[in-house]
Amino acid sequence: MKRLLIIGAALAATLTLAGQSALAFHCPLDMKKIDAALAAGAQVSADRMAAVKELRAAGEALHKKGQHHAAVAVLAEAMKILGIK
Repeated sequence: MKRLLIIGAALAATLTLAGQSALAFHCPLDMKKIDAALAAGAQVSADRMAAVKELRAAGEALHKKGQHHAAVAVLAEAMKILGIK
């Protein structure tokens, strides 16, 4: 029984770390998509453009802090505003 608990804990830790790692690589891809849309001259209002830039900066800051779940969510909101899928 004790061995089963140890194996379960190890599996849970591995899956948690793997998920964080996958999200860590997702953030830069989303930032590149946002940057490309901005460089291409995305057609959104000035207010929405300001929001996108703030969300993009916040997403990068969260990524650098290792808060990848939050970064992905913030970057997804910026992509939604820009119409990026």
